[in-house]
Amino acid sequence: MKKKLLSLILAATMVASLLAGCGSTSKTTSEPAATETAPAAETKEEAAPAEETEAADGVQVGIVLPTKDEPRWLQDQAQFESILGDAGFTNQVLFSQGSSATEKTNVETLISQGIKVLIICAQDGAAAAAAVEEAKDAGITVIAYDRLITGTDAVDYYVTFDSFAVGAAQGQYLIDNAPEGTGVPLYLYAGAATDNNAFIFFEGAWSVLQPKIADGTFVIANSSEAVALQDKAELSREEEGKIIGQVTTDWDFNVAKSKAEAHLTAAGADMKGDVLVLAPNDGTARSIADVFATDKDVTSYVVTGQDSEKASVQYVIDGKQSMTVFKDTRTLASDSVAMAVSVLNGETPATDTTYNNEVKDVPAKQTAIVVVSQDNVKAALIDSGYYDASEFTGLE
Repeated sequence: MKKKLLSLILAATMVASLLAGCGSTSKTTSEPAATETAPAAETKEEAAPAEETEAADGVQVGIVLPTKDEPRWLQDQAQFESILGDAGFTNQVLFSQGSSATEKTNVETLISQGIKVLIICAQDGAAAAAAVEEAKDAGITVIAYDRLITGTDAVDYYVTFDSFAVGAAQGQYLIDNAPEGTGVPLYLYAGAATDNNAFIFFEGAWSVLQPKIADGTFVIANSSEAVALQDKAELSREEEGKIIGQVTTDWDFNVAKSKAEAHLTAAGADMKGDVLVLAPNDGTARSIADVFATDKDVTSYVVTGQDSEKASVQYVIDGKQSMTVFKDTRTLASDSVAMAVSVLNGETPATDTTYNNEVKDVPAKQTAIVVVSQDNVKAALIDSGYYDASEFTGLE
């Protein structure tokens, strides 16, 4: 894993020219996944309604995303359907709804529909191994999307944002916007312990925050495990796991809210005042920010995020969330589609790095990130066409 934060620029080039003229002109299909408790037969029936059977029979690219309950993944769905549909490739998007069992059923459903390429963002990177091994055994090319699937050789390619750089950017923002002096309280939060990206995000953040923690500029307020390891510049996977186990949000708004409330309730006066908060993504950032904003003993807070969800963009404009890391899903989706098209055309997809998934070095394509704050929110998100100005209030 790279241990450096590169100077990154927004890359939003789409692959329309690459895709032109490829594939059939069948329509795109997209169905929600069944719940985990639904019988397998019912799941398959729901995944291919009668009026879409003809399209489903010819599905070329299957896409499995973690949940439709987070705006981020609905944005990704729209990008996949738009790019693949415009290019004339049949595709189906299924959601796992936070369940590895449903995820596996979704993969099996897509296999039965004859897909040639599977693009999958795993709910649990380790648990997804069994599902993609079934796909691989069926002769399907597997592309891990955004989250690396670990412990298997069945992953052919990986498309991702530079997750280490995301975490490092969050950490650096806290450093650059910290109050003066020493002993500044730092609250750490992380994603799900089942998500490999959560470890990489945290690793990136720790790489820049640790020197400030070690020299006393920042004081960890909510993790005894992190305090015990504060003098270590590089953490092992096991050591990271101990910290994440204490401060995980499970990527869940409610978990984040509950933990923030518990941490502030337990915190003494010296751990309040002007504080810093490492929040792993936008959904958790909003929940945590709301909690810190209502504590009368917290005079100010700086809180990070990522994904540039619409609600968090408004929070940034309003000064409720300090920053968000913009990960342009248009580019990530187009990079994934470019890989899929190469495979369907019998070509080798372009890659620029590798990620080790504990079994193999997976060829990967990294997509750039941009730090967004009040200073550049319009240029990064409105002028680039990602959002329309009419969707927000208070823009200047």
